[in-house]
Amino acid sequence: MNRYQYTKVTGRRNPTFGTTKYPVVPLSSSDIYVITQEGDRYDQLAQQYYGDSGLWWIISCSNPGLKQNSYYPPIGVQIRIPQDISRVISKFRILNER
Repeated sequence: MNRYQYTKVTGRRNPTFGTTKYPVVPLSSSDIYVITQEGDRYDQLAQQYYGDSGLWWIISCSNPGLKQNSYYPPIGVQIRIPQDISRVISKFRILNER
């Protein structure tokens, strides 16, 4: 999924993207928890669990206590991987309607 396709664009001559907004991802009994290992990346985890590396931001947003400026989660930390992503994507689209 190209998350920027939902982000507002300003300017016609020199278009620029606005701020992309991310939803709060609620806890669910279907969430999976894994302990990160050396070499893990959010995009690779998204590919493994969702079949789409572009959905890495869902895993990142689901773990707000971790740094949000890296593809690499800390090693040896438990992270949450939501399984009900259709609701998260729907909220994302609403927040970023053009």
